Amino acid sequence: MRFLSALACTLLLLACSVQAQSPPEPETQVDAAVRAAPAPMRDAATVLGYDDNMELTTLREGDGTMVCLADDPAEETFHVACYHEALEPFMRRGRELRRQGRSGAAVDSIRRAEIEDGTLAYPDRPTALYNLSGPAGAYDAAADTVRDGSRLRVLYVPYETAETTGLPTKPEGGPWLMAPGKPWAHVMIPGG
Repeated sequence: MRFLSALACTLLLLACSVQAQSPPEPETQVDAAVRAAPAPMRDAATVLGYDDNMELTTLREGDGTMVCLADDPAEETFHVACYHEALEPFMRRGRELRRQGRSGAAVDSIRRAEIEDGTLAYPDRPTALYNLSGPAGAYDAAADTVRDGSRLRVLYVPYETAETTGLPTKPEGGPWLMAPGKPWAHVMIPGG
């Protein structure tokens, strides 16, 4: 009898942990994901989100230039992002490498080598990315709002430096250049 009780408790705990990681309905994921993009770009964005197996999949195929990434249900905090479609090969490759267990430095090294040898497509012009983050449960689907959210806008400017842009390379209360001189050099534009 103890064995059956222990087995029942184990199965109940397992069911609860699986339930906690179930993704929201696709429509909810789409609505939340596009909140990161500027309003005029939301309706035409392609949205990547999670299926019942927690696999990333296309939830909505858009006809615009933005790709939006839904909040990862496995993560504790809320985070969605939208970026120009030209960045998708770079972003997809990063997700693949992290799934393989590669560290941040290894991901950067591999992607840089692949960009430079031409095996990884990467834009040679400025491209935008928009982030919207908040605490766990920040997205209210019924109201389609994000509570206590913070926005970050990013403009990728491949290989640019402080000297070529006139931007500081550390945050000083305004836009600043991160990863100067690298293919993924980008201007961080906080707030708003």
